[in-house]
Amino acid sequence: MDRQEKIDNFYNEEHQYKTGVAILRKLTLACKLKETYKWSFPTYTTQDKNVIAICKFKSHFGIWFFNGVFLKDSHKVLENAQEGKTKAMRHWKFSSTSEIDHNVVKAYIQEAIVNQKKGLELKVERKPKTKIVIPTHLAIAIEHNDDLKTAFNKLTYSKQKDYAEYISTAKQEKTKLSRLEKIVPLILNGLGLNDKYRR
Repeated sequence: MDRQEKIDNFYNEEHQYKTGVAILRKLTLACKLKETYKWSFPTYTTQDKNVIAICKFKSHFGIWFFNGVFLKDSHKVLENAQEGKTKAMRHWKFSSTSEIDHNVVKAYIQEAIVNQKKGLELKVERKPKTKIVIPTHLAIAIEHNDDLKTAFNKLTYSKQKDYAEYISTAKQEKTKLSRLEKIVPLILNGLGLNDKYRR
């Protein structure tokens, strides 16, 4: 199914909010945004940057503003899309078409477009890397095998951390030893613990 078919299916599907999302789509397209389809929802962009997406669920429908944190929100209608997880995205929920004030919705969308064109984006703060505590069994193995030591030191921070946690989370001595036996060849081959699951 191509992108346009997915968009058409979203808007043509019989749903209690079919009329509501159709109204939001009309208001959005009037703001000259480009329509595409991402993450299972119609998504609207300017200069190839995501501005909004239109969504529908069992109990509401609405608009996701990708960088909604920068909107003035003078009508106090926005909420964090996922409290504690999303930093920039804001969600405007509706439960009926009567709640849609066309002029206000367009004003919010237009402000979001202006913000996007200004390049306003929330920079994600990277957490500082914590020092990896190498568990005793792994530390001893590394110290007694120069090849293993060299190979381990060449691994990325995250791969080293995965291996350290893999050994340290084992509760029994025999589990620690069997895990150590399993990871030594992986380390020597420059592989991460979960590389075989990654494509």
